[in-house]
Amino acid sequence: MKFAHRLKAVVQSRVTKAVAVLFVAAVGAWLGIFLSGTVKSQVGPVETGMSLRPAWSGETIVDASPLGTLTFRTHDAPLRLRISLENIDQDRAKALIEDPRLADRLPGIIERDLLDGVRALLIRSLLCAGAGALIAVLMVFRRPRVALLGLLATSVALAGTSALAALTFRPNSLVEPRYSGLIAAAPSLVGSAESIVTKFESYRSQLTKLVTNVSKLYDTVSTLPLYDADPRSIRVLHVSDIHLNPIAWNVIRSLKDQFKADMIIDTGDISDHGTKAENKFVDEISTLGVPYVYVRGNHDSMVTQKAVAKQKNAIVLDDKAQKVAGLTIYGLGDPRFTPDKTVDVASDPNTLAQFARSHLPSVAKPDVIAVHDPDIGRGFSGSAPIILAGHTHARATSVLPTGTRLLVQGSTGGAGLRALEHPQPTPVQASVLYFDKETRRLQAWDDITLGGLGEQSVYVQRHVETDPGRMISPEPTNAPSPTGSVTGTTTPAAGSPLWHQGQSSPMLQRSPTEGDRESS
Repeated sequence: MKFAHRLKAVVQSRVTKAVAVLFVAAVGAWLGIFLSGTVKSQVGPVETGMSLRPAWSGETIVDASPLGTLTFRTHDAPLRLRISLENIDQDRAKALIEDPRLADRLPGIIERDLLDGVRALLIRSLLCAGAGALIAVLMVFRRPRVALLGLLATSVALAGTSALAALTFRPNSLVEPRYSGLIAAAPSLVGSAESIVTKFESYRSQLTKLVTNVSKLYDTVSTLPLYDADPRSIRVLHVSDIHLNPIAWNVIRSLKDQFKADMIIDTGDISDHGTKAENKFVDEISTLGVPYVYVRGNHDSMVTQKAVAKQKNAIVLDDKAQKVAGLTIYGLGDPRFTPDKTVDVASDPNTLAQFARSHLPSVAKPDVIAVHDPDIGRGFSGSAPIILAGHTHARATSVLPTGTRLLVQGSTGGAGLRALEHPQPTPVQASVLYFDKETRRLQAWDDITLGGLGEQSVYVQRHVETDPGRMISPEPTNAPSPTGSVTGTTTPAAGSPLWHQGQSSPMLQRSPTEGDRESS
């Protein structure tokens, strides 16, 4: 029995010591990597500094200061590769961009230079990590044999991490960067979403585009180049829930200019109370210079809708469709008007979905459906490839069982002045959607997020539609709604007492004298 206890104690002591050695070796390796510094490398015309750091998730960060940073989810290993752009060889950049012979060789040059730089960085980091682990274990335990065991364990761990990074490397992550920095630099630095989609299979072309764009940006020094948008696309700026925030117009105007939007779609709640006094706010629409497609939100009265309709470039859609910039868009205003406390308002998802089904567009599958509430949008599942909504002040997207994508926008007005009621400001959000001119299907979209009131941060997240040409199946007649079961064997006529055009069921009824009351 004593022997067993003694053996157990010896085993526990050795396990504890082994864990301690591994911990000290890991700390030493981490310090070694941290102190390994930066490796200078020439990637095409760009002089870069590369560094490697431990991280909770694998990513590659391209720091194009002062223009901003690009983040790519390139691998799963717990390592962060940071590539900082130190300088641009202007003569070489000009030669590579202008000389057709060199331009053809540019992808190979960039790939070779980048791989050489990463290889040198890995060798340096591994050597520094090993040296750090060896020195740390030797200093703590003062036994060379134990230090060598720590070095061996560190070498195995680093080899495994490197293998994991190589096996999980995703070259196509270059088509979906996250950008942080200047709004003006975002389109040029991120590149054309349409071109990225058409070249999805080749990451070398994305490396070329990134290096070329950076070279052009740095070449201008103080003035940013115009965004060279792909002429084969239709660019739509999706905004929602402005809530009388004048800052939103500056954001919309800037995004419209920088991303060269062909139109703007506003999915409602441009006002707060729908009063006549708020009508002056919508006059900014006429200064934007592109079609402004609008659907009424639950904070917008009929007075608000009429004020928007008076703007020369505004297109108000309320249970009708119209072709705008090549896209057929169907819009339906929200049946509720929540600021009117004299009307009982119900927001049951099933009721809202049923309201949508009673207003199915008469045109054969519009390209886009615009509504305010996502619950109403789900009622249109299968009626269009994409449905745009807002209302929740939180951006989200999902593909419904029919194949329809529901894209919910956050608040482009940062939820208005009500944002001050919360400890954290509501972010200002908008999206740029890229549609193919021929198929009129969504190809990609950029989610743009600015910090709320009092913040200056700007983020752009690129998303690529994985199957833009997928079949959109109609919703079954007797299928359960997205949130529960409803019966759908009959659909009331648009002019029936239950579903009157411009109104809804009694549960959703908009006050019939609302326009007169707001005008008084």
